Amino acid sequence: MNVRRKMAVYAASALAAVTMAACSERPTAKESSTGADDRRVWVSTLVQIADPVLNNLADNTLRANMPQESLDKDRAGKYSHLEAVGRTVCGIAPWLELGADDTEEGQLRDKYIRMTLKGLANAVNPASPDYLDFGTPSQPLVDAAFLAQGLLRAPRQLWGGMDDVTRERMITELKRSRGIEPTRNNWLLFSSMVEAALLEFTGECDMERLTYGIDTFRDQWYVGDGVYADGPKYHADYYNSFVIHPMLTDILLVMAKHQIAGADAFLPVQTERLSRYAEQLERMVSPEGTYPAVGRSIVYRVGAFHALSQAALIHALPTTVTPAQVRCALTAIIARQFAAPGTFDEKGWLRIGFAGSQINMSETYINTGSTYLCASGFLALGLPDSDPFWIGPFTPWTGWKAWNGEDVKADHAIGN
Repeated sequence: MNVRRKMAVYAASALAAVTMAACSERPTAKESSTGADDRRVWVSTLVQIADPVLNNLADNTLRANMPQESLDKDRAGKYSHLEAVGRTVCGIAPWLELGADDTEEGQLRDKYIRMTLKGLANAVNPASPDYLDFGTPSQPLVDAAFLAQGLLRAPRQLWGGMDDVTRERMITELKRSRGIEPTRNNWLLFSSMVEAALLEFTGECDMERLTYGIDTFRDQWYVGDGVYADGPKYHADYYNSFVIHPMLTDILLVMAKHQIAGADAFLPVQTERLSRYAEQLERMVSPEGTYPAVGRSIVYRVGAFHALSQAALIHALPTTVTPAQVRCALTAIIARQFAAPGTFDEKGWLRIGFAGSQINMSETYINTGSTYLCASGFLALGLPDSDPFWIGPFTPWTGWKAWNGEDVKADHAIGN
């Protein structure tokens, strides 16, 4: 039985229970799924998403087999493979970092750790059919950064598991992205993220590229109440979650570890802002497990909750939001969104869409590889199954409670 089929069986009962809980009029906690059920849904869905990318990369068949769906197919063929790899690794890395154990899930992690390591070795090997382009302007800078972020999120299992040759090649490829000049928006953080990874893994970096994006967001683009503008002007979309908060936070964690000036002062401020933005994201989830389809790149699906899942992973949720209610809200989204007909093609690759196959909801820069940023919504799988996120009982989220007449506390902005 192949992996996707096995995991479909593994999660079938849990998925049914969660979908009923998310879509029924008002299920009670007793009728709802457990944290263990929810975790099976998360694991099976993440594996279903990631398997075609990681399996083909490990077999040196990613370029040969990955489809090229896009409104701009000429552009897609140039960049889509690194996009798929960088974004998949970015999302799956915290789960892989838990390592192998004797459980069914632990053995599955072991398989994907080995598969990812083999694939990454191919990705940076110039002799490989799947050697990836890190240096051609300009898209590779974006996905070099997502890959770097993934490596930082799995320092033991991925970076630590690489052989010396692959590490040196990876460093070479990350440095190759330095030839790409970022635009003045969230792209500044892609340069910073690559340098943060180089600082962590080599002890050296381009300090200007590391700090410029951090300083610009801190000093020029914060608009208040946990929200940053994406460049000089505000955009109504999920880029605070797709990129800005997760990268600001992860870069600052590295900078503070390496005692880079200013990081210790800004990190607690940024963490409070992340917490506030996570609070806002949690409130966007409806009782039915839906959320507003607003802004560009909406076809990144549950990647819109990257920042919320990250806040749960690093235990930075606000006191107004319990880990269990975040789990239940995100499970409702995952169960609904990835069950939509047309989400995957007949060979298991993601189709472009928000809830199914909806290519006209995308932009011309979107391709098959781009859609794998949805994996970032699964970061909380990096929490062990003993964490309160997973062991807490079913807990209604804010939207559920508010629309069912329960007393919900008022929402308040933060001052900084």
